[in-house]
Amino acid sequence: MGSTLIDLQRTKRRKPCHSTIEKICERILPDVALKFLFSPPHEFPRVRLLCGVLFGTVSGAALYLGLMHNIVMTTIQRLIVGYVFVGVCIMGGMFSTLFRCSVLLMFPSILGSQGRAYLMLFVFFGLYQGPVTNIPYNIQNVAYSMGCNLDLQIQHSKVMWRVVIDPFVQVVQEIVDDTAELQSETKNISRNFQSIRDEVLGRYGYNSVVGDSITMGNSTQEVFAAKTMMRCDYVVEEGIERCRGWFDVKWQECMDTISVPLINHLLCVPMKFDFLCDVMKVMAPWCREEIPVEGNFGQTFDKLNLSIGKLGEEFTTNVILQKVEQQSVFGLSMLQEDFSTELSKTFEEKKAIVDQLLELVHVLLSFAFIAVFVSAFGYARQYCQDIRFDNIYITTYFRQIDARRRKAGKRYLLPLKKAEHKHFINPWSFSIHPSELKLVVAGLLQVLSLMLFTCVLLAVDWILFHVFDIIHRHSFTQYSFSSYHHIDIDVAGESILANLLRKTIGAFNTSSSVDMQSSNKHCLPDPHALTWEEYLWSIVPLLMMALMCCLQVYTNRLRRVIAAFYFPKREKRRILFLYNLQIQKRMMFVDIQRRKLMTAQKPQMSVLSALVVQMGCPGLKLQRCCVCGERQRRGQGLECTGSGCGVVYCPTCWRDLDQFCCVCAPHKQHDPVDSGNDIDVYYVD
Repeated sequence: MGSTLIDLQRTKRRKPCHSTIEKICERILPDVALKFLFSPPHEFPRVRLLCGVLFGTVSGAALYLGLMHNIVMTTIQRLIVGYVFVGVCIMGGMFSTLFRCSVLLMFPSILGSQGRAYLMLFVFFGLYQGPVTNIPYNIQNVAYSMGCNLDLQIQHSKVMWRVVIDPFVQVVQEIVDDTAELQSETKNISRNFQSIRDEVLGRYGYNSVVGDSITMGNSTQEVFAAKTMMRCDYVVEEGIERCRGWFDVKWQECMDTISVPLINHLLCVPMKFDFLCDVMKVMAPWCREEIPVEGNFGQTFDKLNLSIGKLGEEFTTNVILQKVEQQSVFGLSMLQEDFSTELSKTFEEKKAIVDQLLELVHVLLSFAFIAVFVSAFGYARQYCQDIRFDNIYITTYFRQIDARRRKAGKRYLLPLKKAEHKHFINPWSFSIHPSELKLVVAGLLQVLSLMLFTCVLLAVDWILFHVFDIIHRHSFTQYSFSSYHHIDIDVAGESILANLLRKTIGAFNTSSSVDMQSSNKHCLPDPHALTWEEYLWSIVPLLMMALMCCLQVYTNRLRRVIAAFYFPKREKRRILFLYNLQIQKRMMFVDIQRRKLMTAQKPQMSVLSALVVQMGCPGLKLQRCCVCGERQRRGQGLECTGSGCGVVYCPTCWRDLDQFCCVCAPHKQHDPVDSGNDIDVYYVD
């Protein structure tokens, strides 16, 4: 019985709770903890210092990790900066209530606009890791594929050119290799020179019928000269005809041997050079000018014999190949440079720039914690300095004051009038206040614009991936290149000229075959698709930002609770100021509303209402109360019957205005009173 009386006495001595958080702590915490939390600062000094050290250590370590984890520093520098930073936070936790309040205010700020800014950086980071990186990668892959295909075409062109040019190189090389045999043949010419006289005096090499009639009865000198002229003309004509016939035959053989269109024309085009045979016509005038035997024929013969002797002394051949470098058709540096290597170098340079931007994003992520702390510190400072700052809440202490005044029979405020609801926020109400709705709409618009940008990037990446995948699946090409040629020139006879021709023209007896099979499988692009994790990295932060836009309303209300916990006396003064200010406004409520209606213009009819009236349905006209702005249903609102007025009031506001219209009846107005707008409280985001 005695203990019960003591408990009752303690309950009577205990002060009533002025905040909801104090009521909650009273229910779940023991009396010692409750007394420590809500006692004056001068009580429990040692325990408070110890808790400040613990609070500063934990908060400093958390802030340091969030601030410095993306900044490049050495281990020693990290330790030094970490110790200094945590030490400063410990000092703030021990001696500064404003610091402790600012640290806790960071949590509502993270769930508000500052948190959205931090998540926006995460969205940019996810976009960089996802489509921003994947799109250049796929484009680079396609560029590599184009370069690989270009290199493949160049290699094929080299093979075809080698097939064309190798036989000619082989012919020249065989001539060089047969130098010793050619020297042997020239010596045989010297030994067999005697047979030339028989050939010179023989009756062949010209038209014998015409030649006999011309050379009949003439001297040997004249006969030899005449025969020489006729032989020269005959040899030239016959040589031209045989040469043309030989080119025609070889052209047909070459076309029959190489059956590939376009390539056979390319390879056999030398066999169409029959116009070279006309070069032999230059021999005709030369015969007339040089061949006729002069009077000193014997001396000429001796010189010829001497020349033939010198012919066998020395014969050398050399092959000189000259390579002419040409500029690339595509404007690249040179064909010998690897196209893929150039592309890789270009993309690596671009990637280095993007990596630098990524490092900047990492730094911004780190310094976002500073912005959050500055915002929280600014709120705490404004809370302590400006009594009007974020002071629009119907708190527990506000209700206690109103209940006490109601009990004492004085003027009270609750319940609020309909026109006053837009100036106050109920912290326990889930409905969004109009001032809070502006922040929600602005945040959602920001999120929607960022979401649209993200969707465009993801759509572009998806489209490019499917386009490149179609190219990969339908661009496979297999190349088959076959070439075969065989040239066999048979020079019959055992004469010196025949042997000489065997060593020269016989070098054209070549054969080659090429059968090459290749494909562009290794050159096909291999596009990369984004994984589900990369999609989530881009989408989940956006959804969290949209959620935070709605949660910002309630987290902003939590900031006042935290500040009130650390500054209870300041909170009481703020609530008293708010209550007294609203009492004054309530006393002047009618005059204030009358003055607003008098100074405001007559409300304009909405487009929909005007359209409904024009259609002959005035009963469906949309109506709003001119005081509180609430929409009135048909027959619910009270419309002023004054001439040309038409102002609508809701029943509650009509009763608050003493049931008369202040727009059309200003003569009933009392003396104008200042509304006190210069000291109105305001809401902050």
